[in-house]
Amino acid sequence: MTQPASFQKPTPIAVIGGGSWATALVKILSENNVSIRWWLRSREAIKHIKTHGNNPDYLSSVRLDLNKVIPYENIQEAVREAEFVLVAVPSAFLQDALKPLTAEHFKGKKVVTAIKGMIASHQATITDYMKAVYGVPEENLLVVAGPCHAEEVALERQSYLTIASESLANATQFAALIRNRYVRCATNTDPRGTQYCFVLKNIVALACGIAKGLNYGDNFQSVLVSNALQEIKRYLDTVAPFAERDLSGSAYLGDLLVTAYSQFSRNRTFGSMIGRGYSVKSAQMEMNMIAEGYYAVKSISEINREYGVSMPITTATYNILYEKISPAVEFKILTDNMK
Repeated sequence: MTQPASFQKPTPIAVIGGGSWATALVKILSENNVSIRWWLRSREAIKHIKTHGNNPDYLSSVRLDLNKVIPYENIQEAVREAEFVLVAVPSAFLQDALKPLTAEHFKGKKVVTAIKGMIASHQATITDYMKAVYGVPEENLLVVAGPCHAEEVALERQSYLTIASESLANATQFAALIRNRYVRCATNTDPRGTQYCFVLKNIVALACGIAKGLNYGDNFQSVLVSNALQEIKRYLDTVAPFAERDLSGSAYLGDLLVTAYSQFSRNRTFGSMIGRGYSVKSAQMEMNMIAEGYYAVKSISEINREYGVSMPITTATYNILYEKISPAVEFKILTDNMK
């Protein structure tokens, strides 16, 4: 006989990361029957959370249920008893964050990535990296996708997520843990395509921001986004073919739209600063947050040297950020190739 949910043992989940998205995910998960073992790098933040029940550095208005949320300073202790390990740190910092862990620490666990970036040193998606370095089986790798800004989660605005995994059973199990009164959650079996899509949409958001910084209007941006979706399709069909993929779904098109247009989009904000004349370094310093698209455009450009997919938006963004070509010059070339 199945026990009522209120009497079932809470599902132990380790959350790795102390930023806004990690904080939002802790809030989402804590609405359900879980025990969250939350690893944060900052000792000061851990102390504050234990005392005051909120993250002082990110989404500080979010009240955390300390009956369900336990902050950890030691990452090995945080993951030890977890059934799921949810990683939510910027991709550029993941290798350093996981350095104290070995393959043994992940044995028998399901690893969920909420990172919308790539491991640049390996030119790999997060799931490919976890499989190669830590030996996590494909069926135990899951991806959190979808148009969902941390700031709107803090406000409990209706949001939608998708959990992708080659194991539909594992995706369904985690989706049930993440659904609540303000978050709907679907599943799919396209983790590779889902990851590449949200890496690419960050590049598109950068391009949209650059266009905004250059004073291009809404008419141009709508054409830019529609061309970007075609670019994403060409890339995915070549690098990660999947017969059942529907790019009109919220995990694909929905995520692209919110990142391209939202005021909360870090990548759009970063791109806008570049378009207005900021250097990469000065934009990064002023934002004090990671724009994943900056790293993604280099990785995707390097991978695409092998495949040769036509990617004019990615190429223009790469040339601006890494070749230091004038945004105005690159976008003049780009506008002549838009359809």
